[in-house]
Amino acid sequence: MAGASRGESRGIAVVGASLGGLRAAEQLRAAGWHGAITVFGDEPHLPYNRPPLSKAVLAGHALAAGTELRRRPSVEDVEWRLGSAVTAADLTARTLTLTDGSVHMYEGLVAATGVRPRRLPMPGGPPRHVVRTLEDSTALAAGLAAGARVSVIGSGFIGCEVAATARTAGCAVTVVAPETEPMASALGPHLARALRLRHEARGVRFHMGRLATELTPEGCVLDDGTELRADLIVEAIGSLPNTEWLAATPGLDLTDGILCDAHLRIGGLPHAVAVGDVARFPNPRYGPVPRRVEHWSVPGDTARHAARTLVAALTGTP
Repeated sequence: MAGASRGESRGIAVVGASLGGLRAAEQLRAAGWHGAITVFGDEPHLPYNRPPLSKAVLAGHALAAGTELRRRPSVEDVEWRLGSAVTAADLTARTLTLTDGSVHMYEGLVAATGVRPRRLPMPGGPPRHVVRTLEDSTALAAGLAAGARVSVIGSGFIGCEVAATARTAGCAVTVVAPETEPMASALGPHLARALRLRHEARGVRFHMGRLATELTPEGCVLDDGTELRADLIVEAIGSLPNTEWLAATPGLDLTDGILCDAHLRIGGLPHAVAVGDVARFPNPRYGPVPRRVEHWSVPGDTARHAARTLVAALTGTP
């Protein structure tokens, strides 16, 4: 579909078609917005549940189709522009530019572009994988044959879940991370140690307090000189917020996500808000410093608040 002409109003544009985008569309309807809503997503899929990608889907116990999120009847009339990545935005002219060069005009904007996996800053190595999309999970699953040597770089949620799934598949699994215990920042030292012992009892090996400094065709080299042989490497070293499409907008703070005010407005603009993992905002519960929070509940919580903010601004209501 071609972009709108410059004189045509296209309602509210939601950039990002994952959980945050879906919840934003639902909450816009709940907040009383009856106009058009168009959701743009770079993936070809309707919104789906990502946590199973490193567990049930990766292990082959759940079909990819079963991860699709239920959509409320209130969003049946929402237009989904899937496989249509937004490459640039003009928040003054209220336009979006897509990968095909078409331009979409909007009245209100919701930024829900989420995050992407951080990658190791070095070239080479055996086949390298991340787990963020259905395609990522499918590609990694193909390599988890019994006896395969898997090195997982990173010991957060994704790293530990992939390690457990790969070990269940019969792989020889090694986890490398700079922390003293896996998931220590999330669980605390005592529970993190118990988690490591549980993994080790099932055959996972750990190199904690270590960094991968080089990737070779045979595996990776650690900062203490240890050489780990691997048939594939899983990079699970955190995430980066997807903000590049806003980089040309003057005055925006994109140093760690999109800086918003307490009402989730982007740069103080009444017609632009952000939701989910990409939004950095002050939360009185945790103090005045704006923070990004990557948690399952955040897309829904921020979408509810941002939708009320945006609809009030566009309709002139309190």
